[in-house]
Amino acid sequence: MGRLVFERNCAICHGALGDGRGMAGMMVRTKPRDFHPGIFKFRSTPTGSLPTDDDLFQTVSRGLRGTGMIAQDDLPESERRAVVLYVKTFSERFRSEKPQSPIVIPEAPPRTPELVSKGRETYQKAECFKCHGVGGRGDGPSAESMKDTWGYPIQPTDLSRPLKRGSTPEAIYRTIVTGLDGTPMPSYEGALRDEELWALAFYVASLNTGILSERQRREEAAGQMVLRMHGGRGGGMMPRMPMMRDMCMM
Repeated sequence: MGRLVFERNCAICHGALGDGRGMAGMMVRTKPRDFHPGIFKFRSTPTGSLPTDDDLFQTVSRGLRGTGMIAQDDLPESERRAVVLYVKTFSERFRSEKPQSPIVIPEAPPRTPELVSKGRETYQKAECFKCHGVGGRGDGPSAESMKDTWGYPIQPTDLSRPLKRGSTPEAIYRTIVTGLDGTPMPSYEGALRDEELWALAFYVASLNTGILSERQRREEAAGQMVLRMHGGRGGGMMPRMPMMRDMCMM
């Protein structure tokens, strides 16, 4: 069943071979994931680890804000779980490795002005500004020279816009401690104390306006159009757009 679900709903973007080269990938700057290397950004597991099945299920179900990866929660849960198992067949890593245990996320402390202020200090201490900029707009001094694992230019995330995984302190905390494999965004697990991690997560959340950029709106609209075309089985795709991959807290 997973293969059928993938071919009907996913191949138009991710390609029939799971290589990220589907026709609809031409329409967006945030390119569909190539599943072959087994490198996934959005995980609950430590950096370098494979994601769990539930990690993949959550991405399929919720989608990624501001991209053409639209939530697929209209599909029955059985189909979403089946397509997760099929996606794993594209990478040899899933046959030779097991995901590490998820990082436990402790209960968030209450939000206070003092905690957010501490987060601003931690943002400086961890040198987040070098990539994300002083104001979190993705315009830090290192931004222009960054590349992803595949050698493509990659733009640090504008933290004032909706983040791909979600813009809650809990979602941001998870990104900070797991990192985003395939990008220059490292894991800060062990590098910062737990109170610093939460302070940083609340500070980043305070920068977020919740307003999509024009590019994010266009990409979500493109994803919705593919859905309206019965999972992208229609024709008439747009010309290829310039490639610039997105990184960090997406």
